[in-house]
Amino acid sequence: MSLLVPLFVILPLFGAALTLLLGRRSRAQVAVSVITLSATFVLALVMLVAVDLGTPLAVSVGGWPLPFGIVLYVDRLAALLVAVSSIVLLAVLLFSVGQGAADGDEDTPVSIFHPSYLILAAGIFDTFIAGDLFNLYVGFEMLLVASYVLITLGSTESRIRTGTVYIVVSLVSSIIFLSAIAMIYSALGTVNMAQIAERMQEIPPDVQMVLHIMLLLGFAIKAAVFPLSFWLPDSYPTAPAPVTAVFAGLLTKVGVYAIIRTETQLFGVSDLNLPLAIAAVATMIVGILGAIAQAELKRILSFTLVSHVGYMIFGIAIATEAAVGATVYYIIHHIVVQTTLFLAVGLIERYAGSTSIVRIKGLLTASPLIAGLYFIPALNLGGLPPFSGFIGKVALFDAAADVGTPIMWVSIGAGVVTSLLTLYALMRAWNLAFWRVKEETAETVDRFGHLTDAPAADHQTRRREIPRVMSGATIGMVVASLALTVFAGPIYDVCQRVGDALLEPISLVQLVDVEQDS
Repeated sequence: MSLLVPLFVILPLFGAALTLLLGRRSRAQVAVSVITLSATFVLALVMLVAVDLGTPLAVSVGGWPLPFGIVLYVDRLAALLVAVSSIVLLAVLLFSVGQGAADGDEDTPVSIFHPSYLILAAGIFDTFIAGDLFNLYVGFEMLLVASYVLITLGSTESRIRTGTVYIVVSLVSSIIFLSAIAMIYSALGTVNMAQIAERMQEIPPDVQMVLHIMLLLGFAIKAAVFPLSFWLPDSYPTAPAPVTAVFAGLLTKVGVYAIIRTETQLFGVSDLNLPLAIAAVATMIVGILGAIAQAELKRILSFTLVSHVGYMIFGIAIATEAAVGATVYYIIHHIVVQTTLFLAVGLIERYAGSTSIVRIKGLLTASPLIAGLYFIPALNLGGLPPFSGFIGKVALFDAAADVGTPIMWVSIGAGVVTSLLTLYALMRAWNLAFWRVKEETAETVDRFGHLTDAPAADHQTRRREIPRVMSGATIGMVVASLALTVFAGPIYDVCQRVGDALLEPISLVQLVDVEQDS
């Protein structure tokens, strides 16, 4: 079974090469991309069942011994995130196919979109299954190269400008991460995560602290943790709708995933839980206050994305098995729901010719389907019962209450306020864009005057037809988000087993030792 682990990376890379060779044969490219991501999803499910019933899987690529060999490692967390990522990548792919069929190559040039998209998928999967820090770095760089191509598709001035900011910030993160890797190798003689966990206590505490802080800084930039989140709200909204959706759903979670591995397996006893909790509170509050000040739907969702990363950092800072399990569940919830909302906003933009809640109105009557596709995930993200957002937040609050320290109670309060303000921001957008009758003007609704002065408040594009494939992909994601609620019991049980196992790094050490001996 372990010999199948490299397929998580090999399949998308092979698909990317094949789609590049196929050139302008768009149907063949679509078929290759769909088959590749579907196969990855099936493989992830098989792996998840295998590791859930047995032990994690590890393979030394090429048979090289540690610490020189590249170890790929699949446990419950890796298999679960690869499976969820495959679903999201497949849904967004179908959405983009529908958009491309209707618009041609204006926003997503087919000849470069599919290879870049599959390389992005390979980078995401490689990050999730990396067993050593350098391979994790390679996964990040694959993401960076592919995401820069995708974020600048169409080569408009705004996309090039925001893409430049994105790549500069990402390179700074990569430099910090690579420097940390060099220092870890110098101090410990390895970059393998299992061996790092085993040898970390052999070096002085002050050296451990420096290494710990550098890793967290590099990952926090990618995860958009405040105050390192300044780049995200301006970078994501300018990209094509499917690109924005997949970025919002997955790319920040890659940074959160790396922080989870760092905190639970490399530094089992962390001295940085208090700073992490403070950063989580600041990320929640600042992010949601930014969302309230926006008048454009993509910018609103980008700021809510930042704020909800705070919940995940909060769960990591609690540092108990229950908290880690709740964090994993919330990550899955947020990947699916945030992607769904961005896809719904993509439909709104096509139908209304704008994503400004100041300009559009009356959509509930004009398009009940789009109204429903926005309303359901908006309530879910806002944390209303019985949706998965409510389940995940209650689980995080319960784990924090069990710890019972003052910062935990402050964090719970910040989480409750952020949830209420998220609901307010999304439902205000609902009231203006969907519920408001056409006779009402922006001035009569915007009594405080801040919305009409907000960035992109006058955003306007041309109205376009909505292909059935785009609607179908969004409907599928809404169904997936509801499945997280309907099947919350078994999904949460798996997440709890993830939390229990992550806080036992000795199992990883023994597994890699066995793999090396074999």
